[in-house]
Amino acid sequence: MLVEIDNLRIGFKTRTGFAPAVKGISLRLGAEKLGIVGESGSGKSLTARALMKLLPKQTRIEADKLAFDGIDILSASERQMRTIRGKRAGFILQDPKYSLNPVKTIGNQVAEAWRTHKGGSRREAADAAANLLEQVKIRNPKAVAASYPHEVSGGMGQRVMIAMMLAPDPELLIADEPTSALDASVQAEILRLIEELVSERSMGLLLISHDLPLVSHFCDRVAVMYSGRVMEELKASELLSAAHPYTRGLLNCIPSLTHPKERLPILERDPEWLK
Repeated sequence: MLVEIDNLRIGFKTRTGFAPAVKGISLRLGAEKLGIVGESGSGKSLTARALMKLLPKQTRIEADKLAFDGIDILSASERQMRTIRGKRAGFILQDPKYSLNPVKTIGNQVAEAWRTHKGGSRREAADAAANLLEQVKIRNPKAVAASYPHEVSGGMGQRVMIAMMLAPDPELLIADEPTSALDASVQAEILRLIEELVSERSMGLLLISHDLPLVSHFCDRVAVMYSGRVMEELKASELLSAAHPYTRGLLNCIPSLTHPKERLPILERDPEWLK
């Protein structure tokens, strides 16, 4: 089992006290595709960042178990975490415009990711970078490698981020809204690419998204989060027929071209969901 999370609780110290954000969630992930869906603020990204120990120092993280491949994340030292972050677990962030270094060429950034984890000469790293850019279906990878982030499109920048995360051959890929800033056709291309790479490399995938139909077609399992809790976990193929009222409410808020409505319904929340 790659990821084991039991009763994870995350909160922040504030001037007025303590604000809980994730309230006791439990998840398991092996060599499969797990999607986490829910509204903004439901704790999806916090859960992923806690697994990588990437939250601010003032954050309080508690869990009965928080482990990556048997390694206890809560007690792991920074040195141990550096052997996990990037090398064994890649993290694709939402917007490549803010994740890539604007003053370094794309080739140098991908090569740096490769050398950090694998060593080797600059020439080997440059060749590996070009090969990785080719693997993520970038045409003319050498020309793209010589470009700066502002010179490529959003979809191309996202492919570059994926190439950087794949450089050390990770066992787990965490993708936090990897297609949120892209148009529909580019979204489909990026997701097909991630799916191919995950399948070829037998990796685990944790996909965080707001797009329920997309996750239902792309993932194996789905966890639906609301206000820091998992409302239900089910097979992705069964998501569109989910029974929980929160999931049903999210699905009903999705506009349909085949069954158009004058007004989309407003999600009605039940305090009982949080008990």
